[in-house]
Amino acid sequence: MNKWKIVLLTAVAMVSLVAWPAYAHGFGERTELPVPLGYFLIGAGLAVALSFVFISLLVKISAGVSYWRFNLIGSGWSKATLTSPLTLLPVKLLSVILLGLVIATGFGGDSNSLLNFSPTFVWIVWWVGMAIAVALVGNIWALVNPWKILFAWGEGLYRLIRPGHELPLGREYPAKYGIWPGLVLFALYTWIQDAYPNSDVPIQIAIMAVIYSVITLGGMAIFGKHQWLKKGEAFSVIFGLLSRFSMTEVRVVDLDACQACSTECRDLDGECVDCYECFERAKTREINLRPFAIGLCRNEPVTNDVLALVVLMLATVTFDGFSATSAWAEFQTFVVNSFGSGGGEIFNSLVLADTLGVLLVPVGFFLVYMFFSKLMAGSVDGQVGALEMARIFGFSLIPIALAYNIAHFITLLLIQGQLIVPLLSDPFGSGWNLFGTVDYSLNISIINARILWFLSVALIVLGHVLAVYLAHRVAIRTFANRTTALRSQYPMLALMVMYTVISLWIIAQPIVQ
Repeated sequence: MNKWKIVLLTAVAMVSLVAWPAYAHGFGERTELPVPLGYFLIGAGLAVALSFVFISLLVKISAGVSYWRFNLIGSGWSKATLTSPLTLLPVKLLSVILLGLVIATGFGGDSNSLLNFSPTFVWIVWWVGMAIAVALVGNIWALVNPWKILFAWGEGLYRLIRPGHELPLGREYPAKYGIWPGLVLFALYTWIQDAYPNSDVPIQIAIMAVIYSVITLGGMAIFGKHQWLKKGEAFSVIFGLLSRFSMTEVRVVDLDACQACSTECRDLDGECVDCYECFERAKTREINLRPFAIGLCRNEPVTNDVLALVVLMLATVTFDGFSATSAWAEFQTFVVNSFGSGGGEIFNSLVLADTLGVLLVPVGFFLVYMFFSKLMAGSVDGQVGALEMARIFGFSLIPIALAYNIAHFITLLLIQGQLIVPLLSDPFGSGWNLFGTVDYSLNISIINARILWFLSVALIVLGHVLAVYLAHRVAIRTFANRTTALRSQYPMLALMVMYTVISLWIIAQPIVQ
């Protein structure tokens, strides 16, 4: 036990040596903090470390899965309001219209990304906004996914034309594929976001939307709507993971509906939670309020593909922030000097540098996580192997990814996201003023750099504290002996303290690109 305390204290001391002047990430202005950045880093790291002491000694955590729930559709009127097709139809129509508008403005609108609806909507309002919404509120994407809606409408029309027949080919989705198709598509999406130089060009966005539509609708046509959405549709997979943190869940009480489910939807405790296939057909169902982050504690096995996606999510958002710092600019300069500044618009040294980041940062994250997982396995005398340990505690990383995601993108959403207001009136950049908002001016003072910095510190520390809580809860469930459970968490705590400090350091750096 003492050796793990020494490892932890050494790790805290090493990472706390970093002390640079502080800047608010996302702003050009310098933020003079009341104390040097190094003190903030030490304080944040200690706060995470002390949270472990508080949680392990004072918070009583049972190995059970019961938690507080409140059914939002428990009464007749609320059920009719929240689940009625008449209520949902306008929402679904709007989602399909927005997808069509992204494609139409991409092909037919102004080529200037600031004057075109598609870049602002896709990269800021939809990607950043939806990720935060599903993580905090619930899996809204399962309701408004335009490809799911279009396919469902197509299925209904096909049944009218050919009664007794189904639109999908009904091919069985190979179990060995897991969520790897969705992971590969998301990895490609991250490359487009972080390395592809034309990611904000409207016509390129439209082309990508069309290609992704063909892939998604084709996958649903071959394997069925629900199988492809659960395994192959990248954003359903990503938003499904994030929504485990949220304050709401859908739950099937009538477990007979699970008999016809296309996947194994029940967890090891027999619960069917957040399975939208079963929810559509079940007679007895709930939409529940629940405590934040409790959905990450469900008693179910985490497979290698899911672990890889969690690590990729965490690495991607970290690299997205790090790639805007001077340290990354120096690496880009090194690559350009090494390989020359020639090449085409896409295949050039800068793209190569960013591509290396997109590829190598997740690998580095995985190797670091596996190193600490090996330490955890050693701390319990090999009762659980390193890879299995990594899988067991994989979901505890999600609050960290979410906290950093909000801290990193909050400025983009609050300030640059305001561009959507005039663009709604003139989506094609053609001089229209449909809603009278085309002259709207951005309010850049909506949040200042100092508030942003303190908010970022609070979010990142809170994310890591929640991760400590989740990991401890999972450890109690995994190891019957409380002492063994605590001992398994010392390496994980060291990892979280280090990542807290690294995250804050990245957030504090000035943007150079």
